Amino acid sequence: MPNFAITGVAGYIAPRHLKAIRELNGKVIAAVDPHDAVGILDQYFPEARFFSEFERFDRHLEKIRRQGSSKLDYLTICSPNYLHDAHIRTALRVDADAICEKPLVLNPWNLDALNALEKEYGKRVYTILQLRAHPAIQAIRERYSKDHSKRHQITLTYITSRGNWYLTSWKGQLERSGGLATNIGVHFFDMLSWIFGSCRKSEVHYSSPLTMSGFLELENADVRWFLSIDSEQLPTTCKEKGQRTFRSINIDGTEAEFSEGFTDLHTEVYRRILNGQGNGIEDARSSIELVHRIRNAPITSGSSHTHPNLLKTK
Repeated sequence: MPNFAITGVAGYIAPRHLKAIRELNGKVIAAVDPHDAVGILDQYFPEARFFSEFERFDRHLEKIRRQGSSKLDYLTICSPNYLHDAHIRTALRVDADAICEKPLVLNPWNLDALNALEKEYGKRVYTILQLRAHPAIQAIRERYSKDHSKRHQITLTYITSRGNWYLTSWKGQLERSGGLATNIGVHFFDMLSWIFGSCRKSEVHYSSPLTMSGFLELENADVRWFLSIDSEQLPTTCKEKGQRTFRSINIDGTEAEFSEGFTDLHTEVYRRILNGQGNGIEDARSSIELVHRIRNAPITSGSSHTHPNLLKTK
């Protein structure tokens, strides 16, 4: 039974990690969050030690390491994006592997430092790239990744409604979340480069706190992308059904269906990690470099590759 600790346990994504750990017979022995609304622990690991101050949590993990009576195997990191790098370093220092939510880090140069620390401490840094575990995405990769007979034309649309709280929280702060492309888009950019190759060219056509859109020239595909947390951007059919999320990947005029099957992906990712097959630092590099590039890019106007949703918006 592997032992886990977890940061950011009061956050939105933490329950998926808690569920995955329990389903794979792991045990959370310590958790931390500055917010103490963590009754979710009663459903999964009521005996876990809880801390609202990271310094006390860190001291507890160090005590576990020194005493050796209850070894910590993994530190799961669900804290805000800008803290990921520091919390990964904590994991390595207390002799645990790190399992970190996306994005692994905000800046590409942090990856090189983590590579060095992995070797220094002899531990691993794993990242959550759950779309690689989605059966529909795996089928798309099997179909298209080996087909170099033509350049594929892709239109990616992802609209996931968020309320007014979003921009007030750390997620709405560029320096803490990395913005929309990093916070909600990084999985899709990873998926696209995993299937169609690395990015050769990138354009950003529109950027606001609520909506971003642009164009990617990958090795084997041209991609028009559109990301939004604005519910007004949802298709009319979604609004009529009360749906608050819309995902679409159109490849060469054919819709690739992958709207279902997202709820159990964390469990599959954890299963791979426990089997020694998880995604690591270098797996995350291409998407981290790309979202950093997008975040710092100037706006390109008058492009011939504008996403159709952006044309409607303008």
